[in-house]
Amino acid sequence: MEIVIDFDGTVVLHDYPDVGSDIGAVPVLKKLVENKHKLILFTMRDKETLEDAVKWFEKNKIPLYGIQTNPTQHQWTESPKAYGQLIIDDAALGCPLKTDPKIHPRPFVDWLKVDEMLKKMNFY
Repeated sequence: MEIVIDFDGTVVLHDYPDVGSDIGAVPVLKKLVENKHKLILFTMRDKETLEDAVKWFEKNKIPLYGIQTNPTQHQWTESPKAYGQLIIDDAALGCPLKTDPKIHPRPFVDWLKVDEMLKKMNFY
């Protein structure tokens, strides 16, 4: 399955233009890739800040199938919206969020709950 992943507030804490701190995404993203799912980074970052996000994935040894687009969608659409069967984004309705003012003033994705949801949905 192709899975579209946001970056700030989703994979790391909000700290744009810097890369935020770890929030527990790495083991879950690695499990997805190990189970043959393809990750597509889809973020508001561009230029150097997008490169920083891509480097985060490389540093954590999490391969990306696409960056800002699904590499196969040009075969059937010219839409700039990245296509995937699932989207994990802190701004998506239903994505489990954590609020902890001691860590960050803005809510961020709760990866323990995402992991539970993915297991229930038989992603791995």
